[in-house]
Amino acid sequence: MLKKNKKQNKPKVLVILGPTASGKTKLGVDLARKFKGEIISADSRQVFRGMDIGSGKDLEEYGKGKDKVKYHLIDISDPKKDFDLAKYQKLAFKAIENILKRKKLPIIVGGSGLYVQAIIDNYDLSSFGANRKKRDELEKLGAKELFKRLEKLKQDFAKKINNSDKNNARRLARYLEIVENGGIIDRRLDSHYEFLILGLDFPNEILRERVSYRLLKRLEEGMIAEVKNLKEAGLSNERLESFGLEYRYINRHLNGELSYNNMIKELEIASYRFAK
Repeated sequence: MLKKNKKQNKPKVLVILGPTASGKTKLGVDLARKFKGEIISADSRQVFRGMDIGSGKDLEEYGKGKDKVKYHLIDISDPKKDFDLAKYQKLAFKAIENILKRKKLPIIVGGSGLYVQAIIDNYDLSSFGANRKKRDELEKLGAKELFKRLEKLKQDFAKKINNSDKNNARRLARYLEIVENGGIIDRRLDSHYEFLILGLDFPNEILRERVSYRLLKRLEEGMIAEVKNLKEAGLSNERLESFGLEYRYINRHLNGELSYNNMIKELEIASYRFAK
């Protein structure tokens, strides 16, 4: 799938989208080498340090030495700290400008739908301040209740939220806080860029095989040890649950709630559903 937005005579930005395990990073790196580009990660988990395997940073894909493709917005935050949509958008626009100044092509590689959307549609998030007390109160309601409330208040916006964010009480609390305070979370400003959007897609059978292969590969690479290290660093069960499927199911396994085999089985099923 190829889509071009109608922004003419503006700096070009390439966007690569696709389901999990679709090879977005590899394609982004290949195109960066061919067209003198640099990668901007649009994954809500890749911003955090110490979450390399479960978030699929695939840093080896970028190469080494002179052949290395420069990347942005990876390993820039402590996983114990909040990192929201407004902060990502600000840093992403800064990265785009930095890349363009050096006469390179910005290539956004998507993972989190809202992160990509905030760039392409230029959401106006500048006026939204954080109310920590209010957000803490909302988080206690749990992800399921928060999403239900958000869906009721702003259905169109709720439809854009991916499965990972639907289970992220912290992020949902932030969105709901904005909406309940009268903010228009998806208000758009005119974009400064022209976006070429490439979408990757696979038949279900192939996608299932790719998801299964990737899961086993990540387990072999030490994904369980990665989650264990995060727990030992002081991340709570709630925080790990909010980081998506891999961290959620492995954390449950480490807590004795799931056997190793059941963890793999349930994680594989959940990952495939998410990828679809």
